[in-house]
Amino acid sequence: MFNIKTLETELLNRIACAEDLDSLEKIRIFALGKRGRITAEMKNLAAMNPQARKKTGKALNQLKCLVKNTLLARKTALSSVIMDDCILANRVDISLPVPPEMKGRIHPITQTTDEIITIFAAMGFVVVEGPDIESDYYNFEALNFTPNHPARQDQDTLYLKPDKNGERKVLRTHTSAVQIRTMEKQSPPIRIIVPGRTFRSDHDATHSPMFHQVEGLVIDKVSHMGHLKGCLIDFCQAFFGIKDLPIRFRPSYFPFTEPSAELDIGCLRIGHELKIGHYGDWLEILGSGMVHPNVLRNSGLNPSKYQGFAFGIGLERISMLKYGIPDLRPFYENNLRWMHHYGFLSFAQPTIAGGV
Repeated sequence: MFNIKTLETELLNRIACAEDLDSLEKIRIFALGKRGRITAEMKNLAAMNPQARKKTGKALNQLKCLVKNTLLARKTALSSVIMDDCILANRVDISLPVPPEMKGRIHPITQTTDEIITIFAAMGFVVVEGPDIESDYYNFEALNFTPNHPARQDQDTLYLKPDKNGERKVLRTHTSAVQIRTMEKQSPPIRIIVPGRTFRSDHDATHSPMFHQVEGLVIDKVSHMGHLKGCLIDFCQAFFGIKDLPIRFRPSYFPFTEPSAELDIGCLRIGHELKIGHYGDWLEILGSGMVHPNVLRNSGLNPSKYQGFAFGIGLERISMLKYGIPDLRPFYENNLRWMHHYGFLSFAQPTIAGGV
């Protein structure tokens, strides 16, 4: 014969022994599901006489409510234990020091190089690279430096030990050497820019033994000084983001160009502060000129047939001017605080449309 008290004891013991929520759910189905024990006994009430049906039905309803409340209480207890275990497993020791911020930054030199490449790429220039260690021929002789030129002296240039042939290689003093290498291999028209490291025997607040340059070269049959000026004016206005930037070309001298010119931009000096784009004073930022006929001859080109222009830009110099960096030396000191202040996020890629 069915005994409600026995069923109650069995179900309550099962609920108390449940160790996880899945086991508890199985017990709920066993007791209260469509085919559960209590549900089955409720279906048997129809076969009882009215007096027994009333007594048994009341007892089954009380058992059903008791089981539901016990299941809910056990579920709450198990959920609390699970949450405590999760918190314990993922706890953080707040007594530990805060880890240092190690977010990377793009170096101003890299950013400036990308900006310059972006601007000149829009003008049809192609990036070319060359070796850091050069021969005397490519670094000096082919570029029309006379044998007694001061740049060839040890106090101005970093030389390596002589090789087995007695030749002293040199750490290139400019990226202009790539002009010769390109003209030897490629027939005009030529339109290239050459970013890269250069080396000279200097070290102070405004000079470094290693620095960076971007050399530009255009060789064809028609380019003249007017094209040179237009190209550099467009570059300066785009790079500094100043449409009416004051610009002037001042006669100068370089062994590998004739005529030669320095490019100055307008600035305003207020104490130690320098404001680019104002009239008042001038600041030289790059050198340029028409390629010397001797350089064309040394590269195997006929100067009566071909002509062109070249220019050289110091990356650190214009980077300091554009981004307000007061000292050259921290560029190479690997100071994370300096990089965090002057560096660029990786997604800040320069574009002509977005402004460099």
